[in-house]
Amino acid sequence: MQSKTFDKLSFSSLFIVVVLLPIFFLPFSNFPVEISKGLLLVVGIAISIIFWSIGRFLDGKIIISRSSLFLAAGGIVIATFLSAFLSTSREVSFFGTMFDTGSFWFIFSAFLLMFMCSIIFKSPQRAKTLLLGTILSSVVIILFQSLHLFFPTILSLGILGDKTSNLLGSWNALGLFAGFSALMFLLVVEFFPISKVEKVFLEIFILLAILLAACVNFSLVWVLLGVSSLIIFVYKVSVSFQGNAEEGQKRHFPAVSFVVVMISLLFFTSGQFIGSVIPNRLQITNTEVSPSLSATFSIAKGVISKKALFGIGPDRFLEAWAMYKPQSINSSQFWDVAFGTGSGLIPTLLATSGILALFAWLIFFVLFLFIGAKSVFSSIKNKFNWEMMAFFVLSLYLFISSFFYSTGSVIFLLALAFTGVFIGLVGSSGGNDIVISFLNDHRKSFFSILVLILLIVFSVVTTFRYIERFVSVNYFNKALNAKTEPEAENFISKALSLYTNDLYLRTYSQVYLIKLNQLVAKGSAFSDTEKSIIQNSFDQAIRSAQLAVAYNPENYINYQMLASIYQVVGSLGIKDAYGKAIESYQTASRLNPFNPGLKLAIASVYFAESKTKEAKDYATQALTLKPDYIDALITLAQIAKNEGNLAEALSFAQQALALDPTNKTLIQYVNSLNNPGTNNFTPTTSTTPSSTKTKKAI
Repeated sequence: MQSKTFDKLSFSSLFIVVVLLPIFFLPFSNFPVEISKGLLLVVGIAISIIFWSIGRFLDGKIIISRSSLFLAAGGIVIATFLSAFLSTSREVSFFGTMFDTGSFWFIFSAFLLMFMCSIIFKSPQRAKTLLLGTILSSVVIILFQSLHLFFPTILSLGILGDKTSNLLGSWNALGLFAGFSALMFLLVVEFFPISKVEKVFLEIFILLAILLAACVNFSLVWVLLGVSSLIIFVYKVSVSFQGNAEEGQKRHFPAVSFVVVMISLLFFTSGQFIGSVIPNRLQITNTEVSPSLSATFSIAKGVISKKALFGIGPDRFLEAWAMYKPQSINSSQFWDVAFGTGSGLIPTLLATSGILALFAWLIFFVLFLFIGAKSVFSSIKNKFNWEMMAFFVLSLYLFISSFFYSTGSVIFLLALAFTGVFIGLVGSSGGNDIVISFLNDHRKSFFSILVLILLIVFSVVTTFRYIERFVSVNYFNKALNAKTEPEAENFISKALSLYTNDLYLRTYSQVYLIKLNQLVAKGSAFSDTEKSIIQNSFDQAIRSAQLAVAYNPENYINYQMLASIYQVVGSLGIKDAYGKAIESYQTASRLNPFNPGLKLAIASVYFAESKTKEAKDYATQALTLKPDYIDALITLAQIAKNEGNLAEALSFAQQALALDPTNKTLIQYVNSLNNPGTNNFTPTTSTTPSSTKTKKAI
């Protein structure tokens, strides 16, 4: 009896994790939605494992579904671990900035969730309970997000901002979840024995889910929902016709699935003609940007060409993008964007982890499709297990979504959770469970109890470590929103005391860099107090920037921050500062070779040192990488003017003006060059590329 009590507690904990994943967040707090879900995942799984382990102590028996998918999943975890262990930035690959979706610990937790779901939800009754809970959470999401479109301020809850802010993360992820919800409701309506009232209720929410998907209008949603609904329609018609022909009953036409197919087809084929109607009426704008699938594969190819077997390490797509991105990206407005993910979540994982992880994932998906198809067709011959079919279809939808889009954590975690339930149902229906009884065997008893104890200890320790890092996010966000420098310094120091990473360290440097810039702006006459402040600010900024470089020596942004500090103090006449700035910028440029902004930053430092030849060379390199780079043209114009070559300076300035003919600053600069005796105007240029334009934010 006691073991059953702990089993129920384990079931309740895991049930809460899976069901609340889409809707869980901490309102009126400094914690972003995605990070809040990480807290639910880690704490919920840990509690479930602890109660399950205690239950195994009491009954002396461990039951696990026998499935080759577990071996394939284990292969993925091991390959990811080896890739992270051999990474030159282990801390990044193991945990990331904050439990990033590409990190080893996230992958490990996701497959641990799958394993626990296969154990806890293996009976059809428990699987139905989980499906019902997921339906209810989907209903909550649909209602809440629909109302949020009309009342974004009232329903912001201190976390959500504009209309496109949502509980799933990105706007397109919400659209994919709406399609997933519509498919789940449709499966229940078409295949499960429910009352007429329940059927009408679900049909209404199928319509609402489709309307929410129409607000997002993401083409991938219509493809997945349309194809899935078509398969359901065809299967339902064929089974209905065959069964009714044999029994002499009236044939049933699956009208709901047919309507869903037609609506999906309408939105997919009409493009923006119909698809933009609802977003335009609601004044919804969505400007998500990510690398294409071909660009992501080219990044993976570049990584494999250098480190074939294990790659550069998980969660390091940003560094891979900087090193191997296509040079053609410089012709777009996103030339200086540091993408932290690729075209899809799964391709992002594959791009950085090497061939071993690639084969492990390939084996996993092949086995998943094979076992799923075999189980579904086998069930057709025998008595159909609708729960098994539903969890397979839904997990397949979620996996495909994760392949073609960077879905974030929720959709990927639900995919593995539903896969775990599917594995458990297959194992229980086939009677292929592995049963380990250890109380009657001293050798088995010792090792089994030892493993269970270690499992409990591991769960407790990792949970506390995660919570510690989780709390650091609160202080980090307070530092970003601080109104004064002392407040920002205090909060970022507290964040670093809980968890050290290069993002926090760069932010710490930035606080002191602001102080330096303010003092530099005052001029060259400094009091003794100001000199002391400058020295202290310089020491603190340099120290934290150097620690950021040591934390992740492959991230060009860390070197860029270090160089910018040396560049600022170099303007104060500090000896060798400009030389160190150039050295750091050059290292950043080696890590991001096709970034013209870094070349131009080097040119600006050389120009400040009056080394015009070197400055001109690097500015020319920047212009070669990006022919429409206005800042590079202005820098070349300033260099030519400094050399006394006004004709060349005017030529560069006119080229810049041709690229932006309405720019008043450029017009004034060209006029000053045409009339050098009357105006000595010099435009300012942004020679240091932004380090904050990154798709991967905490």
